[in-house]
Amino acid sequence: MKKIILISVLAVSAMSCGKTCLDYVNPFIGTSGDHGQVSPAACVPFGMVSVCPDSKPWQQAGYDYAVPEISGISITRLSGVGCRGVGGNMRILPCSAGGPVSILKETEVARPGYYAATLSNGVSCEFTSTGDEAIERYDLKSAVGRTFHLDLLSSFDGRKTGCSYVVEGPRVVTGHIVSPNACANGRYQFWFKLVSDKDFSITASDESSLDMTFGEDVKNVELRIAVSSVDSDAAALVCDRWSKKSFSAVRRRAEKLWEERLSKVRVKGGTSDERTLFYTSLYRLYHSPMVINSPDGRYRGTDNEIYDAGGTVHYGSWSMWDTFRTKFPMLVILEPEDMMDISRSLADLYRTGKRNRAMPMEPAPTVRTEHTILALLDAYVKGIRGYDLNSCIPGMWKEILKDMEKDRLDQKLETAYDLWGLSRIGEILGRDDVMARAGELSDSLFNTVWREDFMTITPDFARMKENGMYQGSRWQYRWAVPPYIDRMASWVGKDTLSAQLSRFFDLRLYNQGNEPDIHTPFIFNMLGHPEKTQAVVRDYLSDDSMIHIYGGNAEYPEPYVGKAFKNAPEGYAPEMDEDDGTMSAWYAFSAMGFYPVVVGSDRYEVFSPVFDEVRIRSGNKVFTIKTKGRKAPDDLIKKVFLDGTPLDELHICHEDIVSGKTMTIQY
Repeated sequence: MKKIILISVLAVSAMSCGKTCLDYVNPFIGTSGDHGQVSPAACVPFGMVSVCPDSKPWQQAGYDYAVPEISGISITRLSGVGCRGVGGNMRILPCSAGGPVSILKETEVARPGYYAATLSNGVSCEFTSTGDEAIERYDLKSAVGRTFHLDLLSSFDGRKTGCSYVVEGPRVVTGHIVSPNACANGRYQFWFKLVSDKDFSITASDESSLDMTFGEDVKNVELRIAVSSVDSDAAALVCDRWSKKSFSAVRRRAEKLWEERLSKVRVKGGTSDERTLFYTSLYRLYHSPMVINSPDGRYRGTDNEIYDAGGTVHYGSWSMWDTFRTKFPMLVILEPEDMMDISRSLADLYRTGKRNRAMPMEPAPTVRTEHTILALLDAYVKGIRGYDLNSCIPGMWKEILKDMEKDRLDQKLETAYDLWGLSRIGEILGRDDVMARAGELSDSLFNTVWREDFMTITPDFARMKENGMYQGSRWQYRWAVPPYIDRMASWVGKDTLSAQLSRFFDLRLYNQGNEPDIHTPFIFNMLGHPEKTQAVVRDYLSDDSMIHIYGGNAEYPEPYVGKAFKNAPEGYAPEMDEDDGTMSAWYAFSAMGFYPVVVGSDRYEVFSPVFDEVRIRSGNKVFTIKTKGRKAPDDLIKKVFLDGTPLDELHICHEDIVSGKTMTIQY
């Protein structure tokens, strides 16, 4: 009994005065303008449905905190992705009466699993989600009119694809929607069943929209929209599964699901803003991939065929080009069981159909799938097994050989990284043929490209726009293949390479606003200068006078001066997309004090955490990070101990985490 009480006391003290993890999540961070491209939508971990208003005009995730006017309420979106975003389906505008409708901002509330606001037309609304069903409640007592306009072809992309629907009675609409995928690459589809708790009549309709009008005596309406990427029968099963759960019960379930996920990390210390940024970052990790099973265990593959998941959970919706770097390595630690199914689902892409961008018909909103090789390798190296990685090798070869035809320098470096990953997979599986061939190609490609185009620094290295590469300067891509850091050091000299990295940061050539170089602050550790990693990371986490030269795609017209991350609707530096959890995971790793520089390795670089204590539950073990003797945030580390044994170098391995060791950082 004493042990249980002690654990409870620690949990409460870690959350400061009894607050739960959910209390530190601010879903409005990064929702204003081009400062993250995320939304405050009501959703659950890995859910298909994400419901909130779409601003008019909208940002990539539909919502913009700075724009009160809305085009309606939609039920799908991805978090912080590029181009014009993806999602925005089944948009409903309640009681429009032909005039503009806006959010009364002072009434707006968002919490994990819940969103509520009052609109300018007198409608009060609140939303929650089960994962595959949106529940939308509307209070109409002060509303102007009783007509709800439903647009079945709505999307953030704006391209018209296809839909069909049937009004099955005074309370039910069913149908099928095909919607454009991200960056004009392919489409995705789902079937739906919309059920109202009040009778409506159809007062206007065409091929892709309808007006549902309720009686003047109706004071409130609850709409439930069940979705499935499998078929109409599966959508009906979803609807039946949740039909007896009240709105309040569904909301409580959503909050419980979020608390279970977020409480896997407990922190002590730091400021209130730092705790809010941290737990909001953890929250963003779980917005994808999406569970695409039907309740009866079927799923639709990327070949548009239906399969039996065989008792497993199947996932869709990928943004791998960014997320392989930080998000999936974080989920390997926090969610090893889920990562088993996620890895199995990624491996399945090599059977049902995969290309770098979305397939012609996806089962869920998808951006891109490059570097799946590295994500699978990283999970496998860290103990995530239970699927046939060997069967993926033919598809991986096909993918890589096609990538090797690309001419851009950045693409060549990224292909070298994938080849390195495939070589490691061959080594692990005992496939000497794969290990040797992929390793030789990786070495040859990296050696040629880096020595000829990246080793000798010129003034052009700082140019990002119109330099022949995608969203990065030559300086930034110089560090893009971290498995070869030792080789780079052998060519130019370790001290010289370290000095060049220092110059990179001193001249503000690092870009926190995009992904290709986000691992570079931690390379100092690998070069024997951990104090520089500590200083750079601390600056980018908390310095409110940081100078940023680069945005997401090009140099800023004038440098941005300020924090890269802050607890505000303008939560990220300008043009810095959150990129489906990538930047959130970067912040979370950085705040906890360790980082996976080489994806596909079991090594983490160690540096000074934001918090005084961090407790991370991985499986049934708890890895603890403690600080000792720190008097100021920028105090330098003197020594690190792992279960009492001093570390010669500031790095740990994955086994140290999952076996539940304690790391003590002495200042």
